[in-house]
Amino acid sequence: MDLKEYVLPESTFMGGWYISPNICDELIQIFKDNPKNHTPGVVGPPLRVDPDWKVSTEVPIHPSYDHPSFQEYRKSLEEVVRKYKEKFPEVKNFSKFGMIESPQIQHYKPGEGFKVWHCERDGNDNRCLVFMTFLNTVPEAGTHFKYQNLTVPADKGLTLIWPTDFTHMHKGQITKYHEKYIITGWLGFI
Repeated sequence: MDLKEYVLPESTFMGGWYISPNICDELIQIFKDNPKNHTPGVVGPPLRVDPDWKVSTEVPIHPSYDHPSFQEYRKSLEEVVRKYKEKFPEVKNFSKFGMIESPQIQHYKPGEGFKVWHCERDGNDNRCLVFMTFLNTVPEAGTHFKYQNLTVPADKGLTLIWPTDFTHMHKGQITKYHEKYIITGWLGFI
């Protein structure tokens, strides 16, 4: 599988590659087909709904979920991780890690988003990397990274991977006019 790279400066310790837009459409469909599993987005710890911080609707996907579209996403994500390890070979020396927490398909209506700076460590010492895929292209609705002085656009299929720590504080770029879908989750030590 040859994925097109979204070139990011090496100094950011971030990687970005594009997965198939068809997989993105299928993941959005999983979200739409499962309204009974829709939950409000939470922040934490402690885990809580806080509309001053984040407003979204989410569907958690168990890592073993056998839906063919999710399995295709996992294969693409594995390729993204492989490419990240090529870009930052030190990651190859980590203890074994993988998807051990449920990623979230997240939907943001116009005006919604993750409004405050945050990182993904969040009290969870097991996490080592975070991934996020933009499932649709949205003008002016990417993700701001504070210390990298960088805003990554919401381009359909763009899958980012980066360290979970405070060095990668980020927040959503919120649009008042468009809806945004992403899938995001964490890779942790097994």
